[in-house]
Amino acid sequence: MGHIKIFGKTKIEGKTGFYQPPPYDSTAAAYIAAVEAADGQALESSIKIAYNDFIVGCKSDGIWSALKASCILAGARTLSGALVPLVGTTPINNNFVSADYNRRTGLKGNTTTKYINPRRAINADPQNSHHYGVYVTEAPNLTTTRGFIGNAPSTGVNNFINAVTFNNTLGLNNRNAASNLPNQGLTTGYKGTTRSASNSWSVRTGNTNFNYTSASSTPNSSAFGVFARGTGTFADARMSFYSIGENLNLALLDTRVSNLMTAINAAI
Repeated sequence: MGHIKIFGKTKIEGKTGFYQPPPYDSTAAAYIAAVEAADGQALESSIKIAYNDFIVGCKSDGIWSALKASCILAGARTLSGALVPLVGTTPINNNFVSADYNRRTGLKGNTTTKYINPRRAINADPQNSHHYGVYVTEAPNLTTTRGFIGNAPSTGVNNFINAVTFNNTLGLNNRNAASNLPNQGLTTGYKGTTRSASNSWSVRTGNTNFNYTSASSTPNSSAFGVFARGTGTFADARMSFYSIGENLNLALLDTRVSNLMTAINAAI
C-alpha cells in the first residue's frame, strides 16, 4: 500500500487523512502541553520526543516515582516554559530573567541574587530515602564556595552539593559532616546524592558514585535552594536540570538526564 505525505497530510490509496504525530506517554503529553502553554507556542517535534523519551525511560528504570520536585531547565522556548515543573509544585523564580536562559544549556546563575526556590523542604522526604541533584553545563567561578543545590539551616542537619575552592566538591545527605571529593568542583554533567539506608549514602559526580558509611540525622524543615544553598552561597554555574525526592539509582538518572541533554542539543 502506498503512503504519500502531502503538506502535513497522508494520502493512502486515493484517500487523504490528517498526519498523526507519534503517541506520547500521558505524563509526557501533559508536561509538553503545560510547557507549550507557558511558552505561548508549540515545541519542535524533536524536543517533544526528547521529553517523552526521558519520562518513559525514567518510568522503565523504576526511578520516576522517586522524583518529587523537578524541572527540565532546557528545551522550552522561554524561561517561563523552562520553569514549568516536570513534577511537583511550580518553583519560585528569584531574579532570573530571559537573558539568563539558553534553550540548549539552561539557566545561568550569579554570585549574589539569582536562585530557584523549588518549594520543597528538606524533611518532605524520608530521613533514609532521600535524593537531590543537578545537571551542570557550565562550571562556576571558584573564587569561593558555590552552592549548586541545598539548604543552609542556622542549626541542625545539612543537605547540599557545593563546589569549593581548590576544585573540590563537598556533599552530604541528612548529616552534619560533609565529604570532600577532590578535583570535581569544575566538572560538568550530573551531580547528585542519595541516601537509601540509615548508615549509608552516596554522591555521584564525574560519572562515578562515591559511597560512604555514616549514620543519618533527623532532617529539619529548612528549604532547598537551586543555584544556591537555601537563599545564599550562590553559584554562577549554568544548569539545565534539578530533582529532589526519595532514594533512587543515581547512575540511571545520570544516564537519562545526559541522554535528554544530548537530544535537546541535537534538536535545536
